[in-house]
Amino acid sequence: MADDARADDAPSRREYLQYAAVVGGGLVAGCSGSGDAETPERTGSPEPADARADAATETATPTATPASEVAEATATEAPTATPRQSYLVTMEPVGTVEFDEVPETVAPFTADYVDMLVALGHGDAAESIWLQARYKTLHYEELPGVSIDLEGLTELWSDGVSKEPFYEMDADLHLIDPNALTDWFQAWDQSDLEEIRGNVAPFLGNVIFRRTDDWHDYRYYTLYDAFEKVAAVVQERERYEAIREIHDELVADVGARLPAPDGRPNAALVWGGEEPDEFYPYRLSGNGANKEHFRVLGLSDAFADTGIDGLSTTDRGSLDYEAMLEVDPDSLLVRTHGEGLSREAFEERVVEHMRDHPVGGELTAVQEGRVFRGGPIYSGPLHKLFMIERYATGYFPAEFSEDELIDRDRLASIITDGVEA
Repeated sequence: MADDARADDAPSRREYLQYAAVVGGGLVAGCSGSGDAETPERTGSPEPADARADAATETATPTATPASEVAEATATEAPTATPRQSYLVTMEPVGTVEFDEVPETVAPFTADYVDMLVALGHGDAAESIWLQARYKTLHYEELPGVSIDLEGLTELWSDGVSKEPFYEMDADLHLIDPNALTDWFQAWDQSDLEEIRGNVAPFLGNVIFRRTDDWHDYRYYTLYDAFEKVAAVVQERERYEAIREIHDELVADVGARLPAPDGRPNAALVWGGEEPDEFYPYRLSGNGANKEHFRVLGLSDAFADTGIDGLSTTDRGSLDYEAMLEVDPDSLLVRTHGEGLSREAFEERVVEHMRDHPVGGELTAVQEGRVFRGGPIYSGPLHKLFMIERYATGYFPAEFSEDELIDRDRLASIITDGVEA
Protein backbone atom coordinates (compact mmCIF):
# COMPACT_ATOMS: atom_id res chain seq x y z
CA MET A 1 0.00 0.00 0.00
CA ALA A 2 1.07 3.58 -0.45
CA ASP A 3 3.25 5.27 2.15
CA ASP A 4 1.11 7.23 4.63
CA ALA A 5 3.85 9.86 4.75
CA ARG A 6 3.35 10.93 1.13
CA ALA A 7 2.96 14.62 0.34
CA ASP A 8 -0.46 15.93 1.38
CA ASP A 9 -1.33 17.08 -2.12
CA ALA A 10 -0.44 13.74 -3.79
CA PRO A 11 -3.40 11.71 -5.05
CA SER A 12 -4.93 9.48 -2.37
CA ARG A 13 -5.26 5.69 -2.51
CA ARG A 14 -9.04 6.06 -2.86
CA GLU A 15 -8.66 8.46 -5.80
CA TYR A 16 -6.59 5.87 -7.66
CA LEU A 17 -8.93 2.99 -6.85
CA GLN A 18 -11.98 4.91 -8.06
CA TYR A 19 -10.66 5.08 -11.61
CA ALA A 20 -12.45 2.75 -14.03
CA ALA A 21 -12.16 2.54 -17.81
CA VAL A 22 -15.83 2.36 -18.79
CA VAL A 23 -17.07 0.13 -21.59
CA GLY A 24 -19.47 1.62 -24.10
CA GLY A 25 -19.72 5.01 -22.44
CA GLY A 26 -21.59 3.83 -19.32
CA LEU A 27 -20.72 2.11 -16.07
CA VAL A 28 -22.25 -1.18 -17.17
CA ALA A 29 -22.26 -2.77 -20.60
CA GLY A 30 -24.36 -5.63 -21.91
CA CYS A 31 -27.45 -5.08 -19.77
CA SER A 32 -30.73 -5.74 -21.56
CA GLY A 33 -32.86 -5.18 -18.47
CA SER A 34 -35.58 -7.83 -18.08
CA GLY A 35 -36.96 -5.93 -15.16
CA ASP A 36 -40.21 -7.72 -14.36
CA ALA A 37 -38.98 -11.24 -13.57
CA GLU A 38 -39.56 -12.36 -10.00
CA THR A 39 -36.52 -13.54 -8.10
CA PRO A 40 -36.31 -15.52 -4.86
CA GLU A 41 -34.36 -12.71 -3.28
CA ARG A 42 -37.51 -10.60 -3.42
CA THR A 43 -40.14 -13.30 -2.93
CA GLY A 44 -38.45 -15.63 -0.48
CA SER A 45 -38.86 -18.60 -2.81
CA PRO A 46 -35.92 -20.90 -3.63
CA GLU A 47 -33.04 -19.73 -5.77
CA PRO A 48 -33.52 -19.98 -9.52
CA ALA A 49 -31.15 -22.45 -11.09
CA ASP A 50 -29.18 -22.15 -14.27
CA ALA A 51 -31.63 -24.39 -16.11
CA ARG A 52 -30.71 -23.38 -19.63
CA ALA A 53 -27.18 -24.22 -20.71
CA ASP A 54 -25.45 -21.23 -22.16
CA ALA A 55 -24.87 -21.84 -25.83
CA ALA A 56 -22.22 -19.23 -26.32
CA THR A 57 -18.62 -20.34 -26.54
CA GLU A 58 -16.40 -18.45 -24.14
CA THR A 59 -13.33 -16.80 -25.55
CA ALA A 60 -10.31 -16.68 -23.32
CA THR A 61 -9.09 -13.23 -22.43
CA PRO A 62 -6.07 -12.15 -20.43
CA THR A 63 -6.64 -12.06 -16.71
CA ALA A 64 -4.90 -8.80 -15.99
CA THR A 65 -3.14 -6.33 -18.22
CA PRO A 66 -0.18 -4.85 -16.35
CA ALA A 67 0.26 -1.14 -16.85
CA SER A 68 3.90 -0.34 -17.47
CA GLU A 69 3.85 2.69 -15.25
CA VAL A 70 1.16 5.13 -14.27
CA ALA A 71 1.98 8.70 -15.26
CA GLU A 72 2.66 11.14 -12.49
CA ALA A 73 -0.84 11.64 -11.26
CA THR A 74 -1.65 15.33 -11.60
CA ALA A 75 -0.03 18.59 -12.53
CA THR A 76 -0.40 19.69 -8.90
CA GLU A 77 1.41 16.69 -7.46
CA ALA A 78 4.23 17.56 -5.12
CA PRO A 79 7.57 17.60 -6.95
CA THR A 80 8.97 15.01 -4.53
CA ALA A 81 6.10 12.51 -5.01
CA THR A 82 7.22 9.16 -6.38
CA PRO A 83 5.23 7.86 -9.39
CA ARG A 84 3.23 4.78 -8.52
CA GLN A 85 3.14 1.45 -10.29
CA SER A 86 -0.37 0.57 -11.34
CA TYR A 87 -2.04 -2.52 -12.75
CA LEU A 88 -5.22 -3.14 -14.69
CA VAL A 89 -7.88 -5.84 -14.30
CA THR A 90 -10.51 -6.33 -16.98
CA MET A 91 -13.77 -8.18 -16.42
CA GLU A 92 -17.15 -7.90 -18.07
CA PRO A 93 -19.56 -6.21 -17.73
CA VAL A 94 -17.71 -3.24 -16.17
CA GLY A 95 -14.56 -3.33 -18.29
CA THR A 96 -11.17 -2.27 -16.97
CA VAL A 97 -10.39 -1.00 -13.48
CA GLU A 98 -6.99 0.43 -12.63
CA PHE A 99 -5.41 -0.11 -9.22
CA ASP A 100 -2.34 1.57 -7.86
CA GLU A 101 -2.21 -0.89 -4.96
CA VAL A 102 -4.08 -3.88 -3.61
CA PRO A 103 -7.47 -2.94 -2.13
CA GLU A 104 -7.42 -3.17 1.63
CA THR A 105 -11.19 -3.61 1.92
CA VAL A 106 -13.45 -5.36 -0.58
CA ALA A 107 -17.26 -5.59 -0.61
CA PRO A 108 -18.42 -8.83 -2.28
CA PHE A 109 -22.05 -9.76 -2.87
CA THR A 110 -22.24 -13.54 -3.24
CA ALA A 111 -20.36 -16.16 -1.26
CA ASP A 112 -18.43 -17.53 -4.23
CA TYR A 113 -16.40 -14.32 -4.34
CA VAL A 114 -15.87 -14.26 -0.57
CA ASP A 115 -14.55 -17.83 -0.80
CA MET A 116 -12.10 -16.64 -3.47
CA LEU A 117 -10.75 -13.94 -1.15
CA VAL A 118 -10.36 -16.47 1.66
CA ALA A 119 -8.53 -18.87 -0.66
CA LEU A 120 -6.13 -16.13 -1.69
CA GLY A 121 -5.29 -15.20 1.89
CA HIS A 122 -7.38 -12.01 1.84
CA GLY A 123 -10.43 -13.11 3.78
CA ASP A 124 -9.87 -10.26 6.23
CA ALA A 125 -10.46 -7.80 3.39
CA ALA A 126 -14.03 -9.04 2.85
CA GLU A 127 -16.59 -6.58 4.16
CA SER A 128 -19.98 -7.87 3.05
CA ILE A 129 -22.32 -10.62 1.95
CA TRP A 130 -25.86 -10.23 0.66
CA LEU A 131 -27.20 -12.92 3.03
CA GLN A 132 -25.08 -14.56 5.70
CA ALA A 133 -27.20 -17.73 5.60
CA ARG A 134 -26.21 -18.33 1.96
CA TYR A 135 -22.49 -18.44 2.80
CA LYS A 136 -21.44 -21.96 3.77
CA THR A 137 -18.25 -22.10 5.82
CA LEU A 138 -18.07 -25.62 7.30
CA HIS A 139 -15.17 -26.49 5.00
CA TYR A 140 -12.92 -23.91 6.67
CA GLU A 141 -13.07 -25.97 9.88
CA GLU A 142 -11.06 -28.67 8.08
CA LEU A 143 -8.28 -26.26 7.09
CA PRO A 144 -5.92 -25.39 9.97
CA GLY A 145 -5.69 -21.63 10.46
CA VAL A 146 -8.35 -20.79 7.86
CA SER A 147 -11.47 -18.98 9.00
CA ILE A 148 -13.62 -15.95 8.42
CA ASP A 149 -15.62 -13.76 10.77
CA LEU A 150 -19.03 -14.44 9.22
CA GLU A 151 -20.86 -12.28 11.75
CA GLY A 152 -18.50 -9.43 10.96
CA LEU A 153 -19.64 -9.25 7.33
CA THR A 154 -22.17 -6.54 6.59
CA GLU A 155 -25.39 -8.16 5.38
CA LEU A 156 -26.48 -6.17 2.36
CA TRP A 157 -30.02 -7.55 2.15
CA SER A 158 -32.63 -6.03 4.45
CA ASP A 159 -35.94 -6.16 2.60
CA GLY A 160 -33.97 -4.87 -0.36
CA VAL A 161 -30.49 -3.49 -0.95
CA SER A 162 -29.99 0.14 0.01
CA LYS A 163 -27.05 2.44 -0.63
CA GLU A 164 -26.42 3.26 3.02
CA PRO A 165 -24.30 0.17 3.80
CA PHE A 166 -22.05 0.99 0.86
CA TYR A 167 -21.29 4.39 2.34
CA GLU A 168 -20.85 2.91 5.81
CA MET A 169 -18.41 0.22 4.63
CA ASP A 170 -16.50 2.71 2.48
CA ALA A 171 -14.76 -0.23 0.78
CA ASP A 172 -11.94 0.15 -1.72
CA LEU A 173 -13.67 -2.10 -4.26
CA HIS A 174 -17.15 -3.55 -4.79
CA LEU A 175 -16.62 -7.12 -5.99
CA ILE A 176 -20.13 -7.14 -7.43
CA ASP A 177 -21.63 -7.50 -10.88
CA PRO A 178 -23.53 -4.18 -10.96
CA ASN A 179 -26.25 -5.74 -13.10
CA ALA A 180 -27.18 -7.89 -10.12
CA LEU A 181 -28.31 -4.69 -8.42
CA THR A 182 -30.15 -3.20 -11.39
CA ASP A 183 -31.60 -6.35 -12.99
CA TRP A 184 -31.53 -9.12 -10.43
CA PHE A 185 -33.15 -7.06 -7.70
CA GLN A 186 -34.45 -4.15 -9.79
CA ALA A 187 -33.48 -2.09 -6.75
CA TRP A 188 -31.08 0.38 -8.37
CA ASP A 189 -30.74 2.25 -11.61
CA GLN A 190 -27.69 3.49 -13.45
CA SER A 191 -27.61 6.73 -11.49
CA ASP A 192 -27.36 4.79 -8.24
CA LEU A 193 -24.43 2.78 -9.60
CA GLU A 194 -22.69 5.94 -10.78
CA GLU A 195 -23.25 7.55 -7.39
CA ILE A 196 -21.65 4.71 -5.44
CA ARG A 197 -18.85 4.32 -7.96
CA GLY A 198 -18.06 8.02 -7.85
CA ASN A 199 -18.46 8.57 -4.12
CA VAL A 200 -17.15 5.28 -2.75
CA ALA A 201 -15.34 2.86 -5.10
CA PRO A 202 -15.60 1.05 -8.44
CA PHE A 203 -17.46 -2.15 -9.19
CA LEU A 204 -15.90 -5.28 -10.67
CA GLY A 205 -17.56 -8.69 -10.87
CA ASN A 206 -19.69 -11.07 -12.89
CA VAL A 207 -22.61 -13.29 -11.85
CA ILE A 208 -21.19 -16.78 -12.39
CA PHE A 209 -23.22 -19.14 -10.22
CA ARG A 210 -26.02 -19.62 -12.79
CA ARG A 211 -26.70 -18.90 -16.45
CA THR A 212 -30.41 -18.26 -16.65
CA ASP A 213 -30.72 -14.48 -16.36
CA ASP A 214 -32.01 -12.89 -19.55
CA TRP A 215 -30.15 -9.69 -18.73
CA HIS A 216 -26.80 -11.49 -18.59
CA ASP A 217 -26.11 -11.11 -22.32
CA TYR A 218 -22.36 -10.61 -21.89
CA ARG A 219 -19.54 -13.07 -21.24
CA TYR A 220 -19.92 -15.66 -18.53
CA TYR A 221 -16.88 -16.80 -16.60
CA THR A 222 -16.14 -20.24 -15.23
CA LEU A 223 -15.34 -20.45 -11.54
CA TYR A 224 -11.59 -20.48 -12.18
CA ASP A 225 -11.86 -17.71 -14.79
CA ALA A 226 -13.40 -15.48 -12.13
CA PHE A 227 -10.99 -16.74 -9.47
CA GLU A 228 -8.09 -15.72 -11.70
CA LYS A 229 -9.54 -12.21 -12.02
CA VAL A 230 -9.84 -11.87 -8.25
CA ALA A 231 -6.26 -13.12 -7.90
CA ALA A 232 -5.21 -10.33 -10.25
CA VAL A 233 -7.06 -7.77 -8.13
CA VAL A 234 -5.29 -8.81 -4.92
CA GLN A 235 -2.01 -9.63 -6.71
CA GLU A 236 -1.91 -13.28 -5.61
CA ARG A 237 -0.97 -15.05 -8.81
CA GLU A 238 1.23 -17.64 -7.05
CA ARG A 239 -1.48 -18.58 -4.55
CA TYR A 240 -3.99 -18.88 -7.38
CA GLU A 241 -1.70 -21.15 -9.38
CA ALA A 242 -0.93 -23.33 -6.35
CA ILE A 243 -4.63 -23.85 -5.60
CA ARG A 244 -5.31 -24.41 -9.29
CA GLU A 245 -2.67 -27.15 -9.21
CA ILE A 246 -4.46 -28.88 -6.32
CA HIS A 247 -7.74 -28.56 -8.19
CA ASP A 248 -6.36 -29.97 -11.43
CA GLU A 249 -4.68 -32.87 -9.63
CA LEU A 250 -7.94 -33.71 -7.85
CA VAL A 251 -9.99 -33.54 -11.05
CA ALA A 252 -7.50 -35.79 -12.85
CA ASP A 253 -7.36 -38.28 -9.99
CA VAL A 254 -11.15 -38.51 -9.69
CA GLY A 255 -11.63 -38.72 -13.44
CA ALA A 256 -9.17 -41.60 -13.74
CA ARG A 257 -10.91 -43.63 -11.04
CA LEU A 258 -14.57 -43.10 -11.95
CA PRO A 259 -16.54 -46.13 -13.08
CA ALA A 260 -17.68 -46.29 -16.70
CA PRO A 261 -20.64 -44.04 -17.54
CA ASP A 262 -23.10 -46.95 -17.38
CA GLY A 263 -21.94 -47.57 -13.83
CA ARG A 264 -22.76 -44.09 -12.62
CA PRO A 265 -26.21 -43.28 -11.19
CA ASN A 266 -28.25 -40.40 -12.55
CA ALA A 267 -29.14 -37.59 -10.18
CA ALA A 268 -32.04 -35.23 -9.64
CA LEU A 269 -30.88 -31.89 -8.28
CA VAL A 270 -33.75 -30.19 -6.46
CA TRP A 271 -34.53 -27.55 -3.90
CA GLY A 272 -36.56 -29.17 -1.18
CA GLY A 273 -36.02 -27.42 2.09
CA GLU A 274 -36.19 -29.26 5.40
CA GLU A 275 -38.95 -31.88 5.78
CA PRO A 276 -39.78 -31.45 2.09
CA ASP A 277 -43.24 -32.17 0.69
CA GLU A 278 -42.52 -30.71 -2.74
CA PHE A 279 -39.43 -30.18 -4.84
CA TYR A 280 -38.28 -27.44 -7.20
CA PRO A 281 -36.17 -29.01 -9.95
CA TYR A 282 -32.82 -27.71 -11.08
CA ARG A 283 -31.12 -29.07 -14.17
CA LEU A 284 -27.88 -30.84 -13.41
CA SER A 285 -26.98 -30.54 -17.08
CA GLY A 286 -27.10 -26.74 -16.96
CA ASN A 287 -24.01 -24.57 -16.78
CA GLY A 288 -22.90 -22.30 -14.00
CA ALA A 289 -20.21 -22.40 -11.32
CA ASN A 290 -22.49 -24.01 -8.74
CA LYS A 291 -22.66 -27.22 -10.81
CA GLU A 292 -19.04 -27.62 -11.90
CA HIS A 293 -18.27 -30.22 -9.22
CA PHE A 294 -21.16 -32.41 -10.45
CA ARG A 295 -19.74 -32.38 -13.95
CA VAL A 296 -16.39 -33.59 -12.59
CA LEU A 297 -18.23 -36.67 -11.28
CA GLY A 298 -19.87 -37.31 -14.64
CA LEU A 299 -23.36 -37.57 -13.16
CA SER A 300 -26.21 -37.57 -15.67
CA ASP A 301 -29.34 -35.46 -15.25
CA ALA A 302 -32.34 -37.52 -14.10
CA PHE A 303 -34.69 -34.90 -15.58
CA ALA A 304 -33.24 -35.26 -19.09
CA ASP A 305 -35.91 -36.17 -21.66
CA THR A 306 -38.71 -35.93 -19.09
CA GLY A 307 -40.10 -32.59 -20.23
CA ILE A 308 -39.37 -31.13 -16.80
CA ASP A 309 -37.64 -27.78 -16.95
CA GLY A 310 -35.44 -26.41 -14.24
CA LEU A 311 -36.40 -23.73 -11.79
CA SER A 312 -35.77 -20.27 -13.23
CA THR A 313 -36.91 -16.71 -12.85
CA THR A 314 -39.97 -17.49 -14.98
CA ASP A 315 -40.62 -21.17 -14.15
CA ARG A 316 -41.66 -21.71 -10.54
CA GLY A 317 -43.10 -25.18 -11.08
CA SER A 318 -42.70 -27.79 -8.36
CA LEU A 319 -43.00 -31.57 -8.14
CA ASP A 320 -44.82 -33.51 -5.45
CA TYR A 321 -43.77 -36.99 -4.39
CA GLU A 322 -46.04 -38.65 -6.92
CA ALA A 323 -44.46 -36.69 -9.78
CA MET A 324 -40.99 -37.40 -8.40
CA LEU A 325 -41.78 -41.11 -8.27
CA GLU A 326 -42.65 -41.02 -11.98
CA VAL A 327 -39.09 -39.86 -12.65
CA ASP A 328 -37.72 -42.09 -9.86
CA PRO A 329 -34.11 -40.88 -9.98
CA ASP A 330 -31.22 -43.11 -8.95
CA SER A 331 -30.11 -40.42 -6.53
CA LEU A 332 -31.35 -37.14 -5.09
CA LEU A 333 -29.31 -33.98 -4.44
CA VAL A 334 -31.44 -31.87 -2.14
CA ARG A 335 -30.63 -28.23 -1.62
CA THR A 336 -31.98 -26.43 1.40
CA HIS A 337 -31.47 -22.96 2.77
CA GLY A 338 -29.90 -24.84 5.65
CA GLU A 339 -27.16 -26.32 3.45
CA GLY A 340 -24.84 -25.60 6.35
CA LEU A 341 -26.42 -28.67 7.99
CA SER A 342 -24.03 -31.45 8.89
CA ARG A 343 -24.61 -34.82 7.27
CA GLU A 344 -26.13 -36.03 10.56
CA ALA A 345 -28.55 -33.11 10.78
CA PHE A 346 -29.46 -33.54 7.11
CA GLU A 347 -30.26 -37.21 7.77
CA GLU A 348 -32.49 -36.29 10.69
CA ARG A 349 -34.36 -33.37 9.13
CA VAL A 350 -34.56 -34.29 5.45
CA VAL A 351 -33.83 -37.96 4.81
CA GLU A 352 -35.83 -39.36 7.73
CA HIS A 353 -38.83 -37.29 6.68
CA MET A 354 -38.61 -38.73 3.17
CA ARG A 355 -38.28 -42.29 4.47
CA ASP A 356 -41.39 -41.83 6.58
CA HIS A 357 -43.44 -40.33 3.74
CA PRO A 358 -45.85 -42.91 2.25
CA VAL A 359 -44.74 -42.09 -1.32
CA GLY A 360 -41.31 -40.65 -0.67
CA GLY A 361 -40.25 -43.89 0.95
CA GLU A 362 -40.83 -45.65 -2.39
CA LEU A 363 -38.23 -43.60 -4.24
CA THR A 364 -35.23 -45.62 -5.39
CA ALA A 365 -32.87 -42.93 -4.16
CA VAL A 366 -34.37 -43.13 -0.67
CA GLN A 367 -34.43 -46.92 -0.53
CA GLU A 368 -30.83 -47.25 -1.71
CA GLY A 369 -29.48 -44.53 0.56
CA ARG A 370 -28.50 -42.09 -2.17
CA VAL A 371 -30.03 -38.87 -0.87
CA PHE A 372 -27.30 -36.24 -0.53
CA ARG A 373 -27.05 -32.61 0.39
CA GLY A 374 -27.17 -30.55 -2.81
CA GLY A 375 -24.24 -28.27 -2.05
CA PRO A 376 -24.04 -24.47 -1.86
CA ILE A 377 -25.67 -22.33 -4.52
CA TYR A 378 -22.71 -19.92 -4.46
CA SER A 379 -19.74 -22.25 -4.82
CA GLY A 380 -16.25 -20.78 -4.62
CA PRO A 381 -12.92 -22.54 -5.34
CA LEU A 382 -12.56 -24.00 -1.84
CA HIS A 383 -16.20 -25.10 -1.86
CA LYS A 384 -15.59 -26.88 -5.16
CA LEU A 385 -12.64 -28.90 -3.87
CA PHE A 386 -14.63 -30.19 -0.91
CA MET A 387 -17.72 -30.84 -3.03
CA ILE A 388 -15.72 -32.99 -5.44
CA GLU A 389 -14.40 -35.00 -2.51
CA ARG A 390 -17.81 -35.25 -0.85
CA TYR A 391 -19.60 -36.57 -3.92
CA ALA A 392 -16.79 -38.82 -5.10
CA THR A 393 -16.70 -40.67 -1.78
CA GLY A 394 -20.49 -40.56 -1.36
CA TYR A 395 -21.44 -41.79 -4.81
CA PHE A 396 -18.57 -44.17 -5.44
CA PRO A 397 -17.37 -45.58 -2.09
CA ALA A 398 -15.76 -48.62 -3.72
CA GLU A 399 -13.54 -46.46 -5.95
CA PHE A 400 -12.89 -43.76 -3.31
CA SER A 401 -12.77 -45.68 -0.05
CA GLU A 402 -10.51 -43.18 1.69
CA ASP A 403 -12.20 -40.34 3.51
CA GLU A 404 -9.95 -37.56 2.24
CA LEU A 405 -8.91 -36.85 -1.33
CA ILE A 406 -7.59 -33.37 -0.50
CA ASP A 407 -4.38 -32.69 1.41
CA ARG A 408 -5.79 -30.30 4.02
CA ASP A 409 -2.41 -29.25 5.38
CA ARG A 410 -1.02 -28.46 1.94
CA LEU A 411 -4.08 -26.41 1.01
CA ALA A 412 -4.19 -24.59 4.35
CA SER A 413 -0.49 -23.76 4.11
CA ILE A 414 -0.99 -22.12 0.71
CA ILE A 415 -3.83 -20.01 2.10
CA THR A 416 -2.19 -19.00 5.36
CA ASP A 417 1.52 -18.92 4.51
CA GLY A 418 1.59 -18.27 0.77
CA VAL A 419 3.88 -19.98 -1.71
CA GLU A 420 7.62 -20.20 -1.21
CA ALA A 421 9.71 -18.80 -4.05
